[in-house]
Amino acid sequence: MNVVRAQSVGAVLGSGVTMRAAIRPCPAVSQADRPAAALIARLEEAGTTLLAMPNTGYSPHLRVTRYEVVHSALDAYGWEPARVRAAHPSGAAIDRMDEALGWLAIIPEERFVLRRILGARALTHPLTGRYLFPWRRLGSVLGADHKSVQRWHRDGVAIILSGLG
Repeated sequence: MNVVRAQSVGAVLGSGVTMRAAIRPCPAVSQADRPAAALIARLEEAGTTLLAMPNTGYSPHLRVTRYEVVHSALDAYGWEPARVRAAHPSGAAIDRMDEALGWLAIIPEERFVLRRILGARALTHPLTGRYLFPWRRLGSVLGADHKSVQRWHRDGVAIILSGLG
């Protein structure tokens, strides 16, 4: 830690700000990669929101029977293990999801593999934050090397950035 940064951290800590807020992020990401990183973060947020949305709800067919029926005594006493679900996303998060997933349409139709890669890579689990499709799994599904899939992902992000900019 150099002297100038140590003095600024000491001055900031004296004013009541925590150490985490005093340390500036490391400039490991170049200036050219920041829009790409922001785009990837938005796509991953959209994938997380998509997976956090409830997959059940009222359907027009079963509108009359909206109350659950207890089928056995075991179900009545809650002897079923509890399932942990992510919180339902807010309306603003759903709007951001719609906007970010709409960006995939910027990729031309003839390059549909790039759309699939970006869409699959955007799906992150809402509770753990893990990717549902790691690079190697995407590579095995597409029949390609995982490094090629990473390069195609970068190409898809570049196409979307040029279409948005």
